[in-house]
Amino acid sequence: MAAATHSSKKSIVILGGSYGGMSIAHYVLKHAIPVLPEKDSYQVVLISSSSQAMCRPACPRALISDDMFPQEKLFVSIPKQFSQYSEGSFRFIHGTATAVDHENRIVSVSSATGQTEALEFHALVVATGASTPSPLLGLNRDEKFLRDAWTEFRKGLATVKSIVIAGGGPAGIETAGELGEYLNGRAGMLSSKLENPKVSITVVTAGPNILPALRPALAAKAEQYLAKVGVIVVKDTRVKSVDPPNAGADIEHLTTKAAVTLSDGKTLQTDIFIPATGMTPNTSFLAKDLLNAHNQVETNPSTLRVDKAGPRIYAIGDASSYARPAVHNLLAAVPTLGANIKRDLLLASGKMESEVGEEKVFKEDKRETQMVPIGKSKGVGAAMGWRLPSWMVWMIKGRDYWLWTTGGLWSGKQWAKEA
Repeated sequence: MAAATHSSKKSIVILGGSYGGMSIAHYVLKHAIPVLPEKDSYQVVLISSSSQAMCRPACPRALISDDMFPQEKLFVSIPKQFSQYSEGSFRFIHGTATAVDHENRIVSVSSATGQTEALEFHALVVATGASTPSPLLGLNRDEKFLRDAWTEFRKGLATVKSIVIAGGGPAGIETAGELGEYLNGRAGMLSSKLENPKVSITVVTAGPNILPALRPALAAKAEQYLAKVGVIVVKDTRVKSVDPPNAGADIEHLTTKAAVTLSDGKTLQTDIFIPATGMTPNTSFLAKDLLNAHNQVETNPSTLRVDKAGPRIYAIGDASSYARPAVHNLLAAVPTLGANIKRDLLLASGKMESEVGEEKVFKEDKRETQMVPIGKSKGVGAAMGWRLPSWMVWMIKGRDYWLWTTGGLWSGKQWAKEA
C-alpha cells in the first residue's frame, strides 16, 4: 500500500454513495461535526464508484424504458446534494476503494480518472453495498454502465419471444411482473391466467415458494398475479448451467440466446436469460478476517461497529452482517450508527464518558416486512407482520418503486432531525 496522503483535516471516510453512505454522510455533517471541538478540523470524504445516486429498487421497471420514470429524479448528482455544507467540510471522490489497512488506518482509492490515492482516516464507514448478478438490476459500476446495459437490453426486447429469469426473490419476481405486463398485457378480471402470451416468460426458483421472506399465502397470490401477465413459475428447481455461461451476466451478452439447463434435467431455450439469484457483497478490498462466511463485514448488530477492525470503524447496508439486507433495515439503522459515530468522535476529541451519554443500540425488526409490486397495478406484501392489500402495495411502492421517498434521502432532509 502506498504512503498515505497527509491531510490537515481528520477524515471521516465513507465508502459507498447509495442509501447507507449518503445517509451517514448527511447525518455526520448535520449532527456530529457541528458539536465537535475544533469542528473545522474534520472533513467527510465520500468515495463512490458512481458520481450519481439512483433508486435501485426501481430497476425492474426502469430497465424497460426511460419513459417509465423522470430521469432527473431516478438519477441525482452526489456532489450537488452536499453543496449545502460549508466549504472544506465535504469532499467527494469518484472512485473505488481498492484496499483498507485497518491497523494503520489507511484506505487506498483508484479514481475514475485512473489516479491512485492513499487516505488516512480518523473514522471509516463501509457502505459499499452489493453487486447484482445481472448488470440490469443495480449500480454494479457507475451510472453510464447501467444506462448502457439498459440500452442493449431494450434492443433485444423488440423481437424477444422467450425470457427465463433465475431467482424467485423480489428482484426476479418484480422483473418478471414488469416485463410480463409490458410485453403481454394483463388478462381480464374473469381469467385466471393470460392465454397465449406474446412472450413466454419463465421464473425458476430453487425454493418451494417464490418470495421466501413472505408467508406462503402471499407467495401463492403473487403467482396468481404473475399468471395474469403470462409468467410461469417453476419451483423446487435450480438453474444448473447456462450455455453460453456469460449469457445475461455481462453487457455484451444481455440478449444472447441461451440454453438453460435445470436441476431436473430439462433444458429451456430462451432469447434472453436474466440471473436474479441474490447479490455479492462489495467487500473484496477488505481483509478476510473482517468478513463472515458470506463475505459480509462482520458487524456488531447492536452498535454497527466493526469490533475486530479497531476504533471508529463501522459498516451498514448490504455489505454488512448487522441485519437482513433490506432498505427498511438500513434506514432504521442510520440514526444508531450516526449517534455512535458522534459519540465516538466526541470521546476521541477528549470528552469524558459522562459528557457524551449512552451509546445507541440498534434492534432489527424481524417481523414480516416486504412489498413486491407485480406490474403497474398489483402487488403483494406485509409490513411489521401485517398483510397488506394489493392496492396498498401499489400505493406505497408499486406506483414508482419508492422514487417518492428518495428526494429527501439524497438531499439529507430526511435526516434533518437527530433521532
